[in-house]
Amino acid sequence: MISGSILVLGLLINGCSAPVVSVSPEKNSISQTSEFSLALAKVGQMLPVSAQVKIGDQLIQLEVARTVEQQSMGLMYRSALDANHGMLFPFSLPRPVSFWMKNVVIDLDMVFLRNGQVVSVSSNVPPCKAEPCPVYGPKDSIDQVIELRGGRAMELGIKPGDRLPVQFNPKNPISSS
Repeated sequence: MISGSILVLGLLINGCSAPVVSVSPEKNSISQTSEFSLALAKVGQMLPVSAQVKIGDQLIQLEVARTVEQQSMGLMYRSALDANHGMLFPFSLPRPVSFWMKNVVIDLDMVFLRNGQVVSVSSNVPPCKAEPCPVYGPKDSIDQVIELRGGRAMELGIKPGDRLPVQFNPKNPISSS
């Protein structure tokens, strides 16, 4: 799902907590889909909560999309996302990224981070209704994206420059992929 320095994450919800990863139609495409992926596409993936971030007095539990496959599925096909729940997309090296909302059925907020600091926030991003789907993301390089339920970033007062250090659970440390 990485094309050059651009990773296009398809944020798809019907089971997706905020997007998730899908490659830009004009760059790469997913040519082979496993039976497992097809099954997930019907209900969306539910990853273990293996990180958290404290925003104000709220503790947000994060599913971590570590692999390219998990990032490609993201929050696709998920019909709801709890207020204090989200999905984290970590990247081993900072890079420009773009997310799209194809197959996502709920609005999402995307919080783009670099070294624990908010670079940009895309709020209330709607599901893609027709192709080509718009893409969302800053031109700056980032190393993490947090997807939240649409409107949650504003409720929490998240803005560029804020520090949001993600804490990984000791039982599920981040691994390079």
